[in-house]
Amino acid sequence: MNESAVTASQLGLCTCHGCGSLSRLVAESHDMCCRRCGAALHLRKPDSIARTWALLIAAYILYVPANVLPMMRTGSLFGAQSDTIMSGVVYLWHSGSWHIALVVFIASIVVPLAKMLSLTYLLISVQLGWTTRSLERAKLYRILEFVGPWSMLDVYVVLILVALVQLKGLASIQPGLAVAAFGAVVVLTMFAAMAFDPRLLWEPKERHHV
Repeated sequence: MNESAVTASQLGLCTCHGCGSLSRLVAESHDMCCRRCGAALHLRKPDSIARTWALLIAAYILYVPANVLPMMRTGSLFGAQSDTIMSGVVYLWHSGSWHIALVVFIASIVVPLAKMLSLTYLLISVQLGWTTRSLERAKLYRILEFVGPWSMLDVYVVLILVALVQLKGLASIQPGLAVAAFGAVVVLTMFAAMAFDPRLLWEPKERHHV
């Protein structure tokens, strides 16, 4: 970063999180509102680190039942069977649908875990005041925002199968408890990414150059 660069906060400017309007902060005022939309103005998202950690820890806790509990229960004339995410991946792999197994494995296991670990890395880097690789960490945050909703693929597949198979009458498919846990993990990680303020990644470097 250019050491002579001037930041918006140094100029007393602030961007509204609601409408994106640029406003000038008044040093004596602690409860300014945007003149365009009325939203509260603040240089950084309030309690960003604490709220992100809280959501992330909850996601870590629910990630365990999401992978251990049954994702889907199937019943037919030949019996009943319960499948977790991993057992479904193994079944698809051994049945020859390795490409579908790979997609489900990446979307349902790798992506949520990678997203949680990446957010943990970003939080630790901010709290330790790292001044290096700020641009790379900012790009990582943008990737997390983009891939977040795609983690719901497994839930979509289960719900579609439930709707289709119930119409046949000869078999039944019921979503397991893991569907709720997995959906909660995805939603919590999305909220955690939204709660995290990426501008915090640049503050240690700005202070270092002051």
